[in-house]
Parts: sequence; structure tokens; C-alpha cells
Amino acid sequence: MELRCEGCAGCCVDWRPLAPDAAGSDRAGDRPPLDDAYDLVPLTRDEVAGFLDDGLGDVLVPRLFEPAERDERVAVDGTEVAAAGDRPVFMLGLRKPPKPVAPIGTDELRWLDACVFLDPTTLQCRIHDEDRYPRTCATYPGQNLELDAETECERVEDAGGGDRLLDDEPPADLPAPAFGPQALGTTVFAYPDPDGLDGVIDRIRSDSLTDDDRARFVGAAVGSRPGSLSVDRDRMAEARARARDADSWAGRAIGEWTDRAGADGEPVPFDADSQERLVRELEDDAGAPGTPGWD
Repeated sequence: MELRCEGCAGCCVDWRPLAPDAAGSDRAGDRPPLDDAYDLVPLTRDEVAGFLDDGLGDVLVPRLFEPAERDERVAVDGTEVAAAGDRPVFMLGLRKPPKPVAPIGTDELRWLDACVFLDPTTLQCRIHDEDRYPRTCATYPGQNLELDAETECERVEDAGGGDRLLDDEPPADLPAPAFGPQALGTTVFAYPDPDGLDGVIDRIRSDSLTDDDRARFVGAAVGSRPGSLSVDRDRMAEARARARDADSWAGRAIGEWTDRAGADGEPVPFDADSQERLVRELEDDAGAPGTPGWD
């Protein structure tokens, strides 16, 4: 694959407010998510554990699903969700706080939900090619090309964002898809205590999950065994406690951006110089890894 990513970030930013007819939607398909996050990247159990080991347990967020027609299901707070047996199934991704960005070739800074690791000034990932860089990001849009499915690159092109997908040949060494028979306990997890999820469904839908809510699912994912519904309770409890206590630069930045943000898609009330100073204060000076810029 050959991509032109400079000035884009279409796969890292919720740009639906900019071009609602061109942008895709995670709410399509047989199992729509309960949340409305855009392009949430599915993380493997090992990736989740790696973020936790690095003190970044506060950047993770769960996603639950509406059941497809023939799915098993379980009621949580009176809402039926997709299940494996009597356990709600979920995945984990990276949180997307509002940030002041000008993606996909636009000039005006706007408040748009963006990956926690996206530098708003360079529109580059702060963990690109590092140990914590998710495999889904590293191989995107390979799976889409393999399945002849539309890519975010093509959607950006359709929205007038310039040429992005320069070579549509998928790599030969693609990993297994994130969702499939092999995914249980690896990228798709089953929460073992549905009776303990009071209020979680409403908080997922209103984007108001608490630290403890997120930590519950992180613990269940880390405690899961690949290919199985079983969960190691001791490992789950230890991981939940570590996630709940996480206090990373990234988690703090999420709170700061959220407190400062205007309405979704609204122009920001400052210029690029002020954006750079704010990004330096909230992210770089707080410990965020730098980005190399564009050659």
C-alpha cells in the first residue's frame, strides 16, 4: 500500500461534522455499537495489557453492541446487548476526546473528536511505529482492501481531501481480522458479571463512562483467555485496580481537552499559534511523545 497521510488524519478523527455524506459510520452492519465513536480501533488483549503496563490504562474505552438477529443476547439495564452465553461481548479501543484540529485538507481549526494519541498540530500519531502502536492502525487499510471494502482514504478523497490512496494493493502479511472465529478472548471479550453493570448502558450512550466503568472492562479483557469465555478472576481484579488508578499524561489531557472544547464541529476561538501553545501545555509538556513532522 502507498498512502498520502500528510494533512489528513481521516482515520484518526471524527470528521462527520465536516462532510456527513462522505464520512462513514460505525453504526452500520449487523451489530451496531451502543456508542457513537467514529472508527474505534479494536485492540488485542496483549495490546490492552501493554497500555496498562505503561500506565496508560486511562486511555481505553469499551464498546458493546446491539445483537444481530441470530445472536445470543443478555439484558443489561433493560437493554438487550450481544452476548456469548449470558455474558455481554465487548471490545476495547482508544478514547477520542475533542481536540482543535484541521483534518482532511481543511484550513479552519474545529473541535472534533480525535484519537487520544493524535498530535493536533502535526496530525501525526504520537505512538506511530512504537511498541504500543496498534496492529489495526499499522496495517490500515489493508483489511478493507483485502475485502474490497471502502477505505477512509477513499472517503476523504470523495470529500475533496486530495489523493490519499495511491496504491490499493493489500500487503501479503495481513494479520487475522479483528472479528471472526479466532477473536474470542483476543479482540472480542465477554464480561463475566453483567449484574454489576448498573447504569453502564446509559453512560455508554451519553459518553459519560466513569473511570471505574472503563476499568471494569479493561480488567475483564486482561483476565480473558484466548479462545475461551473463561476469565482469570485474580488477574481481572489486579488489572481493574491498575486501570482505575492510572493517571497518565494522556488521561489528564483527555480531561483538559474535554473541559475546553466547544460543540462538536464548532470552529475554535483561537488561531494556529494559540493551538500550538495549548497542545504544548496540555500534551508535550505533560509527557507526550513527540512526532517527527512531515518530510
